[in-house]
Amino acid sequence: MIVFWFLLIALVVVVAAVTLAVIGGGAEAVLPDAEPDRVADALPETRPVVREDIDALRLPIAPRGYRVAEVDDVLDRLSAELAERDARIAELTAARTPADRTAAQASAPAPAPAPAGPAVDLTKDER
Repeated sequence: MIVFWFLLIALVVVVAAVTLAVIGGGAEAVLPDAEPDRVADALPETRPVVREDIDALRLPIAPRGYRVAEVDDVLDRLSAELAERDARIAELTAARTPADRTAAQASAPAPAPAPAGPAVDLTKDER
């Protein structure tokens, strides 16, 4: 009989505590805003990405490794910037004048001559 009264009193205390917590919280006890599921990447938006940006980039870790969507977003951004740079390099290379090309070829080192010696046929299998 004592156990019954103890459990009844414990039940009343728990119900009262939960009721006070729910009702008595007031307007100022609002739960804080949840953090976004995904964070914005730390890559600069106003200038091209440089090596230091990539070295400083740290992606958040999820319970099973990195978040695939965030890694995909960063890789998509990097591939777009690399494609843009490649296109710009090709455009500048195509815009060079023939005089620039001959000057670049003249400043390039000449290929080393092949060593003189007997010709060796590597297609035959010697046994």
